[in-house]
Amino acid sequence: MTRIAILDDYLHLAEGAADWASLPVESIDIFDNTILDQDGLVDRLAPFEVLVTTRERTRFPAEVLERLPNLKLIAGTGARQANIDMDAAKRLGITVCITTGLPSRGNSTSELTWALIMAVTRHIAIEDRQMREGQWQTRVAEGIGGKTLGILGMGRLGTLVAGYGNAFDMDVIAWGPTLDAERAAANNAAYVSWDELFSRSDILSIHVPLTDLSRGWVTAREFEMMKPTSYLINTSRGPIVEETALLDALRNDVIAGAALDVYDIEPLPGGHPLLGLDNVLLAPHLGYATGDTLRYFMAASLENVQAWLNGSPVNVFNP
Repeated sequence: MTRIAILDDYLHLAEGAADWASLPVESIDIFDNTILDQDGLVDRLAPFEVLVTTRERTRFPAEVLERLPNLKLIAGTGARQANIDMDAAKRLGITVCITTGLPSRGNSTSELTWALIMAVTRHIAIEDRQMREGQWQTRVAEGIGGKTLGILGMGRLGTLVAGYGNAFDMDVIAWGPTLDAERAAANNAAYVSWDELFSRSDILSIHVPLTDLSRGWVTAREFEMMKPTSYLINTSRGPIVEETALLDALRNDVIAGAALDVYDIEPLPGGHPLLGLDNVLLAPHLGYATGDTLRYFMAASLENVQAWLNGSPVNVFNP
């Protein structure tokens, strides 16, 4: 009989989100924390034939997959599975399934992006903390109307954020690896060069996926081009920005601040240097993590597991 593990259920939604008891399996174990240590991860997951993951919270490089001989299926959530070494999974005969589509309009990441922009530019988190300590209005903030919003990557999410910028009376500029002037103009944005994007933006928001091309794209060179009054917003993936360069830029006031929802290592380890900076607003990868989305992920994963158990897997990402 098959054993299933549901991973990284931080908010304890998985059990009620799908009828897991309907599966003809030996057991289903639900874990609510992420193990970063590879030995500890292998020890936890060794007994299981099926893993249900929540986006990219747990990483599966080749050296982990090779130590899980019982593993036959990873029912991943979302359309991308950047946390899994796909070549290794295919070589080892591990099927990887995905979930496609999202409930409602699926705008949660773009909505969070705008919340972070408003919060970091108006110092809301800092002022909240200062009020609880007896202070009142400790930092001067500027509005965003008339400022320049830069969009790095104008796919679906970047286009939505550009629209929000237009609604807030911002000048929107954009660059993307597949973007051209015509498509930018159709979305009320001006197509600019890579260097212009960084030098002109008052707020620069990242909306490209993490790929071999985009990994480490934003370096010290890009931060040096930015205005000292500018802000970086990253709700895409941490490694798109060189972390050391970001820390240097924040510590040395090369930029005014940053708002981050994604990191090189997640969950962000205790004692991480970002936690000690007061010009960065931190969120724990909330972009997709709404109740509707997480419940949808679990229900869709149940269907993928059921199809695999029936011998007819669907939504296979590594055929």
